[in-house]
Amino acid sequence: MVETSQVQKDTRSRSNIEKKFDNAFIALTKFFAWSIVFILILMALTVAWEAIPSLNEFGFSFLFKSVWNPVANDGKGDYGALPMIVGTLVSSVLALFIAVPLGVGTAIFLSENFIPKKVVTPLTFMVELLAAIPSVVYGLWGIYVLLPFLEPIEAILGRYLGWIPLFSIPDNVRAGGPGMFPAVIILSVMILPIITAISRDSLASLPPDLRQASLGLGASRWATIMRVLIPAAFSGIVGGVMLGLGRAMGETMAVTMLIGNANSIKVTLFAPANTIASLMANQFAEASGLQLSALMYTGVILFALTLIVNILANWIVNQIKAKY
Repeated sequence: MVETSQVQKDTRSRSNIEKKFDNAFIALTKFFAWSIVFILILMALTVAWEAIPSLNEFGFSFLFKSVWNPVANDGKGDYGALPMIVGTLVSSVLALFIAVPLGVGTAIFLSENFIPKKVVTPLTFMVELLAAIPSVVYGLWGIYVLLPFLEPIEAILGRYLGWIPLFSIPDNVRAGGPGMFPAVIILSVMILPIITAISRDSLASLPPDLRQASLGLGASRWATIMRVLIPAAFSGIVGGVMLGLGRAMGETMAVTMLIGNANSIKVTLFAPANTIASLMANQFAEASGLQLSALMYTGVILFALTLIVNILANWIVNQIKAKY
């Protein structure tokens, strides 16, 4: 009897105050959600509006020109974004080649009981703490620690593998100096916690029945991980990789301090290069007129690249979910 009355009490109709509170909460949530969309559209439109003079002046040839000369054409300037676009894409993709195996491997190591749970927690915290380190600190660490460490490695690679264009050292470049290689290393470290955290959460959220069923059928531990768990969590892992790619494409300070900021395209990893974010960080404070508009044009390009990455990520995740 007591239980029946308790159930009746718990299932009573909600009061008007509760309904009004719920409706107000839903309306406030919708307001904040649409505010984010509005701010994003406003930012994109503002940057695009400022880029109109450069767009009218150079058109789409801006995407394929390698010159960036503010004093050309009687001080009017001549600009092209191809080296920065190439530098942004190359540095981000190469960083993924390093960070994805390390990140997914670390996620497997932390989620599959290879070590005691009391050790997993501090290790997980330390990996995620990498995401909280300011970008400028990464840049300083790269200058004072990473560059001296890479100097003998680059010298050895240049000496014995210099016949390969990718590892050749140009005559006007010294081993261990700023360039694409240290920028790629620092980017891989910066996106590592994103890939690791999302991959670990994806693996940890899988039903335990998957592991038990695979092991019960006689599969080994590594066969279970490689053939069952990773395919099942693949959509989450891909999502983490794409988020890491977006972070790498937009990273500014650390890359600016290490990449060399040279507006040229070189095949080798050891030559200075540039990215869109680094170009804007270096020149925005002193830019005016057409140069400022050209920088805004590069901002539009970076917006477009980031949008393409996010659309591609959603498409890949949806395709994988439909498959599995």
